[in-house]
Amino acid sequence: MRSKGLTYYLRIYFKILAQDLKSKMSYRADFIISTIGMIFTNIAGFVGFWILFRNFPSIKDWTYYEMLFLYGFSLVSLTPVQCLFDNNWKLRQYVYSGDFIKYCFRPINLFFYYQSEVFDIKGLGQLAFGIGTLVYSAVKLGIAFTPLMILKLIVFLTTASLIMIALQNAGAATCFWIQNSFYVLDLAFRFKDYAKYPITIFNKFFRFIFTFVMPIAFIAYYPSLVILRPDESHILSWLSPLVGVAFFLVSYKIWMYGAMKYSGTGS
Repeated sequence: MRSKGLTYYLRIYFKILAQDLKSKMSYRADFIISTIGMIFTNIAGFVGFWILFRNFPSIKDWTYYEMLFLYGFSLVSLTPVQCLFDNNWKLRQYVYSGDFIKYCFRPINLFFYYQSEVFDIKGLGQLAFGIGTLVYSAVKLGIAFTPLMILKLIVFLTTASLIMIALQNAGAATCFWIQNSFYVLDLAFRFKDYAKYPITIFNKFFRFIFTFVMPIAFIAYYPSLVILRPDESHILSWLSPLVGVAFFLVSYKIWMYGAMKYSGTGS
């Protein structure tokens, strides 16, 4: 990617994106139904969240609106995974059928070419829902949207997205070595559900796991401390961007290593 430059890859990406959107819009009924399904999935998640707090006004000293902020934060950070990396779910099918070999002969970065082939536009509805939830909870908490606060949100949301992407990349890449890799990918993706909650509600064992093994605590909890409870934020909160970049790079290396070792059906 570096040798050809960012402008080159952006131009290629938008050409691929245009073709993908054209193909999706040719099946408008399917697009509309799936979009409505995504919206109702998010509404159902919000209703379950609301019902929970009708019975428990706070969880481990975290109030309803603080938890709602974490919920919206995790939804927004999930959008890049949903929109830009949805093709990871089909990776195992291409690998097992042998069709993945076609991606290995293009004069561009293999990871970029494969991931850019699909853009899941339904994720934009999730983005709008997440932003609405985030803004609503922030207003209720009295958080002022100053330029510095907006900058922090952008940086930490990017951090959270990188970790979400990394989890999916690593889970998807297992198909290069494991026959029933769907369960690994599904498990990695389901870990995102725990990002909606403060790590303090878990025991010490899971706090360690969610911080140093599967770093989902860096998706919403640690970054949100800087915004919600700056007096309680610590070094891990400020290290979140570095953790996000490092985890993404590791997952990229794993994905590319498996792809480079791929030699067709039965590999």
